Amino acid sequence: MAAYERLVRPWQEGWGATDQERSLPLPGDDLVEDPADQVTRAITIDADPEQVWPWLVQLGADRGGFYSYDWLENLFGLHVHTADVVVEEWQDLAVGDLVAAVRSRAGGWFVAEIRPAEALVLQVADVAAGRPVRRDDPAGWEFTWTFVLRPLPDGRTRLLVRERVAFGRSAMRLAMAPVGLVSFMMTRRMLIGVRERAERLRSEAEVAPPARRLVRADP
Repeated sequence: MAAYERLVRPWQEGWGATDQERSLPLPGDDLVEDPADQVTRAITIDADPEQVWPWLVQLGADRGGFYSYDWLENLFGLHVHTADVVVEEWQDLAVGDLVAAVRSRAGGWFVAEIRPAEALVLQVADVAAGRPVRRDDPAGWEFTWTFVLRPLPDGRTRLLVRERVAFGRSAMRLAMAPVGLVSFMMTRRMLIGVRERAERLRSEAEVAPPARRLVRADP
């Protein structure tokens, strides 16, 4: 446990991110005050923010999936199928929309803030109440999931993913402790999945413009 706390946990909670990025204020930070934990992970993508953004905006179990391990998500009955194309119908997203964690849309995250090609901020949803979960709710926790695109001078992009969580009850904090490693594994794969798709889109655009071809979802 001591080795995990001193070596493994700091590495996985800051995977790919610089010390500056981990401490950098990001959109959505104000939505969870005095968090019990803040995790920031990052990756460099050889594509500009406009080529990365379409993949982020179509996140969702009933949309483009999460670019992670579908087989693992589906062990829990989430019925996620990750997309390998940008789909036209999935490009419209607005504040208040639900990004579904399951195809039934029984759970997920509400969009709290959206800045095209810059930032997407999500809050865990109380779908029945039509609002984000709060730490003083019976569930006893609140959570934000933030995606930020930062352009680099050479045309590449830094994709940052931040999680901030707070607990209203110590029992909930203990219950959620094992989630950290799962979050790391899934988020790392997501970052790599987004990079693979965005870089492929850029490569295809350089060979055969136009820069992006939208496809339509199956009826």
